[in-house]
Amino acid sequence: MNRKCFAENEKLNEATYLRGLSNLNKSVFFRMKRLLLFIALIISVSTSNAQFSKAKIELSAIEHDFGTFKEEAGRQSFDFIITNSGTDPLIIVNVAVSCGCTKPEWPRHPIPAGGKSKITAVYDPFDRPGKFSKTLTVFTNTRPDIVVLTITGEVIPREKTIEELYPFAIGGIRTESQTFAFSSINKTEKKIKTMPIINASSVPVKVEFIVLPKQPHLTFKISSEILKPGEKGFIEGTYDATKNSAWGNINETIKMKINGIIQENNLDFYISATLVEDFSLLSKEDILNGPTLKMASPNVDLGKIKYSTQNPVEFKFTNTGKKDLIIRHISSTCGCIVIKQGNRGVGIKPGESSSIKVTFNSSGYNGKVTKVMYVYTNDPKNSELLLILNADVEPPITTK
Repeated sequence: MNRKCFAENEKLNEATYLRGLSNLNKSVFFRMKRLLLFIALIISVSTSNAQFSKAKIELSAIEHDFGTFKEEAGRQSFDFIITNSGTDPLIIVNVAVSCGCTKPEWPRHPIPAGGKSKITAVYDPFDRPGKFSKTLTVFTNTRPDIVVLTITGEVIPREKTIEELYPFAIGGIRTESQTFAFSSINKTEKKIKTMPIINASSVPVKVEFIVLPKQPHLTFKISSEILKPGEKGFIEGTYDATKNSAWGNINETIKMKINGIIQENNLDFYISATLVEDFSLLSKEDILNGPTLKMASPNVDLGKIKYSTQNPVEFKFTNTGKKDLIIRHISSTCGCIVIKQGNRGVGIKPGESSSIKVTFNSSGYNGKVTKVMYVYTNDPKNSELLLILNADVEPPITTK
C-alpha cells in the first residue's frame, strides 16, 4: 500500500471513529491529538539536536602539574582554556570532580562557534600533604560528550602547631589524645603503649596518675618526673591482662594529678582494650580438634512488642567440636539487655546443647530496635561471636 492510500485510509478510520463520539468527546479527542503531535515534535527536535550537534571542544591542555608547593601557600588554581571549533554552540553540561578537595568553575552559558572560555580547577591542599592526582570529568553536548582533565602535584606539609600536635589540654600539659587504646590483648599478655606529652605552660609540671585498687592491671608513668616549660616527653601505659579477670571489650578511666592537684571536670584519661583468648600456641591439629560453637541462629526477631515490657530471648547453640566448650563472657552494648551468665565458665561437652538467655527491656524505645551482644568463648575458630536482637516496639499508650 503506498503512502497516499495509507493516509486516505487513516482519515477514513478517524472520520468513522468521530461519528460515534459526542461533541464533548470529540473536543477531548482533538485536544489529545494536538498534545501528542506537540510531544512528538519536541522529541524529534531534541533527538535531531543531539544527533546532529556540530559543537566541537578543543582544550589548551587536559593535564596540569602544579609541581611542588607548600601547604601554607593555600589554594592552587589553573585555567583549562576552551575553544569551540565547531559550528553550533558548545554547552558545558556539568563538571564532576573525584575529590571534595577540588572545586571546578565553568561557564554556565553556551559558547558560540569560534568562542573561547575556560574551566578552572581549584585545589585545596589544607591537611593534604604529599603527592596528589585528581580528575575533573567534563560533560558536554559534543561527540564524544565526556572529557577527563587531570591535575597533579605534591604538597609540602606545613609545620603543625602545638595545639594541633597535642590537641588534648589538661592542667598546663597537652597530649595527642584523651584515650589510651590498647586494642586487642591476649589474656596471657602484658602490653605497653606510649603517648607523646608536652608541658605547654610556663612553669615546671609534675604529672601523676591515680590508679584505683580495682585496677591492678594498669600502670602509668611519665618519662620525666618533672617536665620543664616547653619540655616534651611521653606517657607509658602498661596493661597486664593476666591481672584482669574480665573478657572482651573493656573501658575504664583514670585520673591525673598535676602538681599535686587532681584534675576534675571530665578531664579523665579513657582506657580501652579487648581481652581475648590466646590461641598462639595451638597447632593446626589442636585447632581442628578444639571446641566449636554452632548457633541455631545468631539473630532473633521479637517482632512487635509492647512498650515498657520485659521480653525474654533464648539463643540456642551446640558444641559440635571435639573438646569442652567454655563461655568466657557475654556482654551487651546496652543496659536494656540483662544477660543470665548461668553457663559462663561451665564446660559444655562435645555434642551437648545449651542456650544463652537474655531479657530485653523495651522501656524508652519506640519503633524498630537492634541490639548487639558479644559472646567470648574458647572456640579457636570463632572466639568472638555477635548475637543480634531485633524488635519493633509499639508506641506507649498515652492517656488524656
